[in-house]
Amino acid sequence: MKTFVSIIVRLGAMWLALASAAPAVADAPQVPKAHLQTAVLAGGCFWGLEAVFERLRGVTNVVSGFAGGNASTAHYDIVSTGTTGHAESVEITYDPTQISYATLLDVYFQVATDPTQLNRQGPDEGPQYRSEIFFTTPQQQRVAQDKIAALSAAHAFNAPIATKVEALHAFYPAEAYHQHFYDRNPTYPYIVYNDKPKVEQLRAKFPQLIKGPN
Repeated sequence: MKTFVSIIVRLGAMWLALASAAPAVADAPQVPKAHLQTAVLAGGCFWGLEAVFERLRGVTNVVSGFAGGNASTAHYDIVSTGTTGHAESVEITYDPTQISYATLLDVYFQVATDPTQLNRQGPDEGPQYRSEIFFTTPQQQRVAQDKIAALSAAHAFNAPIATKVEALHAFYPAEAYHQHFYDRNPTYPYIVYNDKPKVEQLRAKFPQLIKGPN
């Protein structure tokens, strides 16, 4: 369950986001849809996940939403109770000729989330903040499982990896005010303290992957 402060910060974001007119990250060049693939990843608040992945070369779109539950309860206020089975997630649309699924997972494990935390990330607690990879193809499943096995064998983290790997049954976009929240609200306290460091870490660890002047 979220801390009281986190509840106030996140729910209050709706009013700020609706009033914000700041532009989101510039659209990427058009790529034929037939060439694009999608990845769905969960690992804490989707604001930070979205901010990290939409800055990568080859990523054409990122949508914040919910995976792991059903359509009837895929609404922020209900998911926040931690009883729906959903995880806050992002759906990443990318061009595999520019960035691979394995590289997306490198960014996921090294920047976007702490894979050792069970049912929480930072100030947010509950199963809706779990670390989970929702695969859409057998190949994605193999890549994810091999990545976790390699990281575990290398003792890359100080604790066991808690990230789950499960098939994606459906992805449900979150409410409009959650989309591109980082870029629309760069001075929002939650963003400054929890998500801006992730973007800075991305620039430090993977400068070659970043698109344009972001």
